[in-house]
This record gives sequence, C-alpha cells and structure tokens, in this order.
Amino acid sequence: MSSDNGNAAIAVGSPAPGAYRGNDKLLLGIVLAVVTFWLFAQTTLNVAPDMRAELRIDESWSNLAVSITALFSGIFIVVMGGGADRFGRVRMALIGVVLSMVGSLFIAGSPTGTVVFLMTGRIIQGLSAACIMPSTLALLKAYYDGAQRQRAVSYWSIGSWGGSGLCSLFGGIVASTIGWRWIFWMAIAVSMISYLLIPGTPESRGEQSGERRRIDWSGLITFMISMVALNVIIGQGSKLGWTSMMILGLAAVFLVTAIAFLKIELSTENAFVDFKLFANSAYTGATLSNFLLNGAAGTLLVSLTLVQTGAGLSSLQAGLLTLGYLVAILATIRVGEKFLQLWGARKPMLLGCAITALGILLTCTTFLYARQYMIVAVIGFTLFGIGLGFYATPSTDAALSNVPQNQVGSAAGIYKMASSLGAAFGVAISAALFTGLSAGHLTYREGLFVGRTDNVQVRYAAAAALLFNAFMVIVAMIAILRTVSPGRKTEN
Repeated sequence: MSSDNGNAAIAVGSPAPGAYRGNDKLLLGIVLAVVTFWLFAQTTLNVAPDMRAELRIDESWSNLAVSITALFSGIFIVVMGGGADRFGRVRMALIGVVLSMVGSLFIAGSPTGTVVFLMTGRIIQGLSAACIMPSTLALLKAYYDGAQRQRAVSYWSIGSWGGSGLCSLFGGIVASTIGWRWIFWMAIAVSMISYLLIPGTPESRGEQSGERRRIDWSGLITFMISMVALNVIIGQGSKLGWTSMMILGLAAVFLVTAIAFLKIELSTENAFVDFKLFANSAYTGATLSNFLLNGAAGTLLVSLTLVQTGAGLSSLQAGLLTLGYLVAILATIRVGEKFLQLWGARKPMLLGCAITALGILLTCTTFLYARQYMIVAVIGFTLFGIGLGFYATPSTDAALSNVPQNQVGSAAGIYKMASSLGAAFGVAISAALFTGLSAGHLTYREGLFVGRTDNVQVRYAAAAALLFNAFMVIVAMIAILRTVSPGRKTEN
C-alpha cells in the first residue's frame, strides 16, 4: 500500500529519434516483474497467521518476516537505482526477477520449526523489489514516448497500486484453498514469464558525466546495520524483554551506527543520502508525510489478523474486507491528479490524509460485535483507499517539482526509500503493539466491548495498535501544514 507507487510520475523525457521503442512484450514483462512484490510478496499482510501456524514459529518472528521485506527494499533502493543507471536497467531488472524467484523458492520450501528459510526468502524479496522498481521506471522513461508512455505508466501503476490493493484478497483466496505456499510457487512462475519477456530489449544506462560516482559503502553499511537493529528491537523487544542484554546490545548498535551514518553522510561529497535536499521544506514535508502515511500499512496487518484470531474468519474472508480498498485506490488516483491541477499539492494531500485517518479510526471500533465490525471495517478500508488515491500524485509532485533538475534522481530515490521504510517500521511497530498488548493484562472499561468476552484483550490490543496508525497520519497532516505551501499548481 505504498504511495511510492505514485512515483511513476517521475518518468519524463523522450527516446531519441529512430531509437528502440518499447512494445507490449516488454511492458508485460515489466508489469509482471512489478507484481512479484506488490501482489505476491505483500500477501503476508493477510496470510501471516496461516504461515505462522503451519511453520510453528513464534508470532514475533512472523511479524518480523512481514516487515523485513519492505525494510531491505527501502535500504537498497537508492543504491540499486544508481546501479541500474551505471550497469544497465535491463540487467538490473533481470537480476531483480531472478532474486524474486530465489526468495520465493526459500519461502515456498520453508521447513516447519525454523524461521531461517522464511527470513532469508523475505530479505531476498526485498532486494528484488529494490532492483525492479527503479530499473523498470527508468525503462519506461527510456523506451516509451508521448501517449505510449502514459499508457505504459498506467499499466505499471495498475501493477503496483492494483497489486497492493488485491494482495490481501488474493492471498486469502490461495491460502484458504490450496495453501499459502502456492502464493510463492505462483510468484516463481510469474517471475519466469517476466524473465523470458524482458530479454531482447536493448540495454539502457544513465548519462555518464565526468568522473564515475563511487558507491558510498560506509554510509550504506552503517545505515543498513542501524535499520536492521532497530527493526529487530521493535519486533523482538516484547518477547525477549526490553531490558534484556540482547535488546540493550542491539540498542547500542543502533545508536552507534546511526550516529556514524549521520557523520559520514554530512562529511562526504558522495553521500548515500543527500541531506542537503531537506533544506527544501516542501520536499521535506512530502517525504516525511510519505513515510508516515506508508507507515499506516500496519492497519491492514492488525485489522486482518484481529478478525482471523479474534472472530475466527479465514484468510479469504478477511481478505474480502479489503475489496473496497482495491476499487477505491484505483478509482481515485486520477482524481488526486485533477485536484493537484486545481488546487496545488497541499489541499489534496491534506484531504487524502484526513480521509485516510477517518478510515483507520473506523477500524479501531473493535468494541463492536464481530458482524458489525466487519461492516465498519469494509467502509474504513474503502476510505483508506480513497485517501491514499487523493494523496499519492500530489505528494510525488510536491517532492519532485521543488528540487533542482540535477537532483531529481537523488530526490526520487530518497522519496521511494521513505515509502518502503515507512511501511517496514509502521508494520513492525503496529505488530509489536498488537502482540505485546495482547499478551498483557490491561484494564479497560467494563461494558464497552460487546459480544464475546474471551477475546476482549486481543480486541483492546488491536484498537490501541490501530490508533497508533491514525496518530501517524495526523502527524503527517501537521508536517504538510508546516512545510508545504498553499497555492494553485501553475505548471504541469
């Protein structure tokens, strides 16, 4: 559910006269590559309970497995985008497709009683997404022009937005019929088709000017260590104990590497993350709100897990609750674009956030009877999709139209990274709150929760975790109000 999907808007420019033109074969290969992440890898938001039960793994580990794919995608997406420009976009896309097959194979073949195969596969899937997303967008820019590019970008967006909207329902259907492992066997088959369609496309590289830019390995490594340490702290803290030696040690690792990362990036000309971009307030607000809004992905995990564990629904029945989300998000992306043209970026971004927050608040009504809650959740998820659709294009425009042309590539990479990292940490924190509070002994108002009384603690925990997601969206609105200037858009 990432507004990173809206980054298709950065594909500008034209192929040279007489150059290779993209065709439907290449476009199909690109779309299939994109859905390996958005449709297949993202199904874990809904099928995690099924996976956890069959593999007989701890809930904290399954929660970590859900979030770690987006985490590794976010960590490496900037580097892989630069690698695609240097070594070839076709080559990088194919590497991503191969990694998707390898990661899916690890997950589909995961033996019972261990998390090693599952975690390895999810990490590789994150690396796959980091390779595929920037390289395929760059190929759309290089080999499609005019109306054909608009058509190609639309299909790319359907693959990403449509995939993210359909993943919960699709995952539920497969898991409830032939088993969750088949999701990843199907992902391998789709990846194979993509791998057969993309070759034959001429290689495309970025323009090389002057001295070849070196990869900021020290910045990348310290950033990766700090982010992984923080993610493990969030996911395992309640299980291991927040004052355990393991958690305290990881906290020390996070602090040391995070400080080292900041010092490295602020003192090098070849920074992995160009912090000078954040001197632009509009870019800062768009990127921060993008991070926070993507963090609300935890809403799906918590709400769908609740109706399965607390109300006894199957993953298929839970997935059906998100059908309105799919329809709404696809129907409103172009509406957000029109709002951008009429009002500028600020108003539709705020409107999108407000509707998203309202949708999340509706999912917080876990005190209702199960049947009532499901009806309210359907409405909530639909509003969630509408809000994201309104927000996506104006946010991308606010970020990328406010930076110098020679910094657009770097700015887009960081914006995309914010999307993935927001989803990773939002899911991790929501899952940690839900898991930790479910196992606790909190007091709550008598008579507030109607229906069954044996699952009140779980429902209370879900409400608290969902309120955290609403809080993040409210913070995003504050960031937009303080950084994005009001005003009508004057250029298209």
